Amino acid sequence: MLGLRSTETEPDRSVDGPLSARDAIRAVEAELGRALSEGLCRAHDVDPVFARDVAGRVTAFVWRGGKRLRTAFAWCGWRAAGGRGDATALLRTGAALELVQACALIHDDVMDESLLRRGAPAVHVDFARMHRAARMAGAPQAFATSAAVLAGDLALAWADDLLTETALDSPYGVRLHREWQAMRREMVAGQYRDLHAQATGATGVDEAVSIATLKSALYTVARPLALGASLQGGEATTLEALRAAGQCAGLAFQFRDDLLGAFGDPAVTGKPADDDLRTRKVTYLLAAGLELAAACHDKEAAEALAPTAPVPTDAAVHRMRTALERTGARTVVESKIAELAATSVRHFDRTGAEPFVRREFAALVERASGVSLKDTGEAA
Repeated sequence: MLGLRSTETEPDRSVDGPLSARDAIRAVEAELGRALSEGLCRAHDVDPVFARDVAGRVTAFVWRGGKRLRTAFAWCGWRAAGGRGDATALLRTGAALELVQACALIHDDVMDESLLRRGAPAVHVDFARMHRAARMAGAPQAFATSAAVLAGDLALAWADDLLTETALDSPYGVRLHREWQAMRREMVAGQYRDLHAQATGATGVDEAVSIATLKSALYTVARPLALGASLQGGEATTLEALRAAGQCAGLAFQFRDDLLGAFGDPAVTGKPADDDLRTRKVTYLLAAGLELAAACHDKEAAEALAPTAPVPTDAAVHRMRTALERTGARTVVESKIAELAATSVRHFDRTGAEPFVRREFAALVERASGVSLKDTGEAA
């Protein structure tokens, strides 16, 4: 759960529905439970083996963790647009966002060949173990990859079903569905740009920012904010401010994830700390390191970070980390995260949301970015 900081001024207790982002996270768990239970029941009606192996793993994966950030940001957008009263549509939208996040993570782990997610074996790794334990025919990895792709597809199907049902029951369903459609397109585009950049050896900062925006920033923060506001028929000016706030906060979140992917502790993050370095993924951190190495004529750092270098050994990964520190790339990224977090809060304030909601959003941005807004002068 999110450890959101408390505020001195309490929200208006006359408002029905979740009174805070933390309340929304708690409430969406029940909605998510209903959606997963219905999905499992329907899967059993189709085929018991499919239900056990695929639907069961999707359900377990969703329950295994996650910060539920997207739900919290959707609540902020809903309240910024004047959301009050029955919050059922908001919570169902939040549950759909958690399911689409499961799809993205399962597929991302397949493409990146990651072994660990949320402190446990990635879904494709678990399928490979099942294959070996059951002494099934064929190559375990081929089976596992295909099965994990299907698991991700199922999570997306469940998300689409839930969002569509919500849109059909909402007076602003068309707007809600359009936001959802745009989010799905952006996610796929971002994943492909990521693959394309690795295949072509792209290293530019602009490329890294484009990938981070499409693959993470928009669907992590910007679209959830807009989805929440769409449920209330939010005005164009409100949506404009929310999208700007969301893109900045989303990039801050992704750049923090880049740092954790290079320097984080797997015991804390629940995923390996060197996958991005070993695969030389085009992150803002790596692109900044290469740019800084070239600017200061640091040949050793440039060679260590180059996309054409051999697959890194443990020693080579250590050299990459050293190069990112020595060139100042880590410091540059930290500064950029702080700048983006502060800018995000200023954009959100333009929505005219209640002070309590603005403080809730600021607390979420702090949580997502790992930045204390007090240090940036933007504390609410």
